[in-house]
Amino acid sequence: MPWLIVLGVIALIAVWLVGIYNQLVRKRTMKDEAWSGVDVQLKRRYDLIPNLVQTVQGYASHEEQVFKEVTDMRTRAMGATGVADKAAAENQLNGTLKTLFAVAEAYPDLKANANFLDLQAKLADLEDQIQMARRYYNGTVRDYNIMCETFPSVFVANMFGFKKAEFFELNGAEERESPKVSFDNK
Repeated sequence: MPWLIVLGVIALIAVWLVGIYNQLVRKRTMKDEAWSGVDVQLKRRYDLIPNLVQTVQGYASHEEQVFKEVTDMRTRAMGATGVADKAAAENQLNGTLKTLFAVAEAYPDLKANANFLDLQAKLADLEDQIQMARRYYNGTVRDYNIMCETFPSVFVANMFGFKKAEFFELNGAEERESPKVSFDNK
């Protein structure tokens, strides 16, 4: 009889470990899928930027340094790996996009150009979608990290090498603002 109790306890512990392990795998998979959503939105934005630069360049061709900076930051952001590196690259890209739109402010004909207005609207929509994807990603990271750090799942997480994930955050108050993408024709 005592060996049945011991066997039952071992079986319960095994079921408990498998359950926690499966929850950790599920949350890690959701986190990875959420990062994929952020990445898709960022890629759409990267694909839009050359068209935007080309349109502004047609009106402000002497602003070559601004165009080079936007292109360089886009390339850096596209090549960034890891959440922290991607966030830093995105911060720099947002700063250069602000500069590009500041240049565009000086050209009334550009602000009235249908192609520019369309690109501007698409970028504004993409910024909203990036924000939503970032929020979803950070929510899944929060849930995953809680699971990795709370008792008793912390033991299973440590045993099987589940590591805390990074949030996708923007740094500083100025960088928390999205690039200005709307213009008044006043």
